[in-house]
Amino acid sequence: MQGVPRQISRGGKPLRQVVWDLPVRLFHWLLAALIAFSWWTVHHHHTDWHIWSGCAILTLLIFRILWGFAGSSTARFASFVRGPRAIAAYWRGQWVGIGHNPLGALSVLVLLFAIAVQVGLGLIAEDEDGIYMGPLAGLVSTDTSDKARHIHELWFDVILALIALHLLAIVYYRFRGKKLTLPMITGRADVQPGAEPMRRGKWWVALICLAIGIGITRWIIAGAPPLGS
Repeated sequence: MQGVPRQISRGGKPLRQVVWDLPVRLFHWLLAALIAFSWWTVHHHHTDWHIWSGCAILTLLIFRILWGFAGSSTARFASFVRGPRAIAAYWRGQWVGIGHNPLGALSVLVLLFAIAVQVGLGLIAEDEDGIYMGPLAGLVSTDTSDKARHIHELWFDVILALIALHLLAIVYYRFRGKKLTLPMITGRADVQPGAEPMRRGKWWVALICLAIGIGITRWIIAGAPPLGS
């Protein structure tokens, strides 16, 4: 859920600023596409593709976590993770800013956490026939792997519910005159005067974050050994 402040015009023209950098936008749409693809692979029994899709999602999650500390100002967790007081101020219409609003930030964190849990379960899950297994399934018992698979299947309903809430929020804000989808495509949105402009992250830092994500995922695919072995 991406928050866009109430539009206030100056001289009849809204103030348009960059609110989302390219890495955040690519992450958003690639994650959405991979979740849909993962669902499709399960229903069409392409288990091998499903595993690769999960590994790609893992890479994206690692990248997003790193970019949340080293990226552009609106991408950083420190800029949008707020407490109950900030959420209350937002409801009273006293919040001024760009990027995720305090309530939207909460939904983002919950959704990312839910997807991370799903990926973690998939890493140690094994299918019913024992033909396909997650990269780390060999590190746990067969019973644990079976339970992980079962929870993995049920947990996807939680993710679907969170996605449904996300889409409902987009529709709700659209009826209030706030476009959330277009800014995630173009990177620009109408913002309140006085809001601090986005400070861009370095492109080479984004590449380093991506390289780390790919490296960790490749290490896991190779079958990370138990610590101390």
